[in-house]
Amino acid sequence: MPTRTLDSSLQKFLQGRHIASLGTENADGSIHLTAVWYLFESGSLFIATSSKTQKARNVAARPKASLMVDARKPGTERGVTAAGRVDVLSGEQSKEINLRIHSRYLSAAAISDPHVGAVFASFDDVTIRLTPVSWFSWDMAVLDAQAFGGRLGGTPGYMLPLD
Repeated sequence: MPTRTLDSSLQKFLQGRHIASLGTENADGSIHLTAVWYLFESGSLFIATSSKTQKARNVAARPKASLMVDARKPGTERGVTAAGRVDVLSGEQSKEINLRIHSRYLSAAAISDPHVGAVFASFDDVTIRLTPVSWFSWDMAVLDAQAFGGRLGGTPGYMLPLD
């Protein structure tokens, strides 16, 4: 069931380092879905990107998006989806936020390497800010306990490994 707020465990989950899936709307109404790095801060989600990408063009034309962050270890899958309004940040504000995003996923050595950090900084010239109006979350471990008596996670071989 969608909600307008996040509890502390979901906020902590979003603070973790995960790959998110960003969904934006193409001009023909189809969905453009792409894997992204993100930053969760002050209740908003930030995505570093190039102004030339399809996702940046989509949100500039149709300022709405959804972002899903999930963990996929069999038996303990969980995730959060945010849906809401977006705007595109540029200039110094974008540069500062993008460095924080890159620093979540790259080591200090990579950030300071002119062939890595500087390339990311030059490519990602804008930031998509998603301001959620609704959240949806799920947690397989909770579902397992409630619906299956813990059998899925507690019985070897019930949950098959992912490829």
